[in-house]
Amino acid sequence: MFMQGTGPLQMTTPASIEQKALFYRGRPVGVSLRNGQGVSGILCSVQGGQIYLIQYLYATQFATFHYGYNEIADNLPYPSC
Repeated sequence: MFMQGTGPLQMTTPASIEQKALFYRGRPVGVSLRNGQGVSGILCSVQGGQIYLIQYLYATQFATFHYGYNEIADNLPYPSC
């Protein structure tokens, strides 16, 4: 898990949605939404309190969707094969 801390005796706290999204920009990610759904795609951009994912639709079609930080429970990178 991506964690941050201030020293060896300090408790670590999970990184914010924004920090993680900035770190994972350009990578395939899975996003858990607060409504219980999940989405996945390439994290293209992080701006204005939102993340932008390019997601596969069907056949040869892709679309960019955006999700506000307040809609997101967590975002995680895809593991390697």
